[in-house]
Amino acid sequence: MTRGSEGVWTLLTGHGHVLVAIAKNPDSRVSDLSREAGLTERTTLGIINDLESAGYISRHRTGRRTTYTVHADCGFRHSSQDGLVIGPFLEVLAQTRTSETDPAPGSEE
Repeated sequence: MTRGSEGVWTLLTGHGHVLVAIAKNPDSRVSDLSREAGLTERTTLGIINDLESAGYISRHRTGRRTTYTVHADCGFRHSSQDGLVIGPFLEVLAQTRTSETDPAPGSEE
């Protein structure tokens, strides 16, 4: 078995995981987002700051709660995805299945 072939890495970065978690539930608390992304709250907060600075999200305060808006028309930051926007990517990854028996997106029954 080659190094790195088992669960020591994920396809998405921490930034990707946090962005998908925000897209799934824009009213989530940082603690909820960090749990879903598998990161510490401190790391998650830093990523949220990065995503906001880059224009991928906006934060809106209502009382003590923060709500996020994802800007789906933003492009990817890597040259190999030049011209592509994040919206369709997030639509696929942020889908929530309604039951355990629902087929996965793109699969045939």
